[in-house]
Amino acid sequence: MKIAITGATGRIGGAITTEALRQGHSVIAIDRVAPAEPETRENLRFVQADMGDYEGLVEAFRGADALIHMAAIPSPMRDPDHIVHNNNVVGSYNALRAAVEVGIMRIVQASSVNAIGLSFSRAAHFDYLPLDEAHPNYSEEPYGLSKWICEQQADMFARRYEGIRISSMRFHLVTDERAKAVEIYGRASEDLAKHLWAYTLYDAASRACLLALEAPFTGHEVFYIVAPDTVMDVPSRELAARFFPDVPIRGDLDGNRSFFSSAKAERMLGWRHDPS
Repeated sequence: MKIAITGATGRIGGAITTEALRQGHSVIAIDRVAPAEPETRENLRFVQADMGDYEGLVEAFRGADALIHMAAIPSPMRDPDHIVHNNNVVGSYNALRAAVEVGIMRIVQASSVNAIGLSFSRAAHFDYLPLDEAHPNYSEEPYGLSKWICEQQADMFARRYEGIRISSMRFHLVTDERAKAVEIYGRASEDLAKHLWAYTLYDAASRACLLALEAPFTGHEVFYIVAPDTVMDVPSRELAARFFPDVPIRGDLDGNRSFFSSAKAERMLGWRHDPS
């Protein structure tokens, strides 16, 4: 398969590119920032393009069988609110529409656990735990809102274009090793409770994206792509009782189970964060 990957020089995009090549796919690597060194890997072609340049994306996507769209501003803290929101929302729309224009009907896009309001909210607001894809949206900042809108845009494309398949992947703190997530989130505090002590490894995120391109469904589906454990030694039920005493427990939080359920991805994509 020939896969167009946006944000390909970024951390997640780069990991997906490497995994796609390892699996035998060819890649059109797209980013507004050129790689530090010229790409010499076999079956890889780099195209410099900005997500705001619709016509440039159309040309970059030509000849591809599938799209993995990872280009985005990854948090609300480094840029003004309107820049974060507009960049992510317009970039997603342009990517989806340009893909359809050149006949691409298999699409994966980066979403975030923050699509429902989470890490960057003033306070945690959960209706139940562990979280699944049916949980309501309580976003209150531009990054989470932008990811929610990206998912709504995908719903629109699924209604309009029969046979299209779009997966929105809700990642959390994507990193190369669990120990780094422990350094960031591994404390029991009110502020860190909003993050729910979760993480996703790069290789797991990459495998999920590639599996989603092959999954046998049509329309648009949202998936939590999160590790099955927290970064904490404290049992999850103990953390829930301390920080979320009024939130109902509706699933398995035994031991150090994650506060996110990735059961839908396991069922529909055949994915597990840890393949073993």
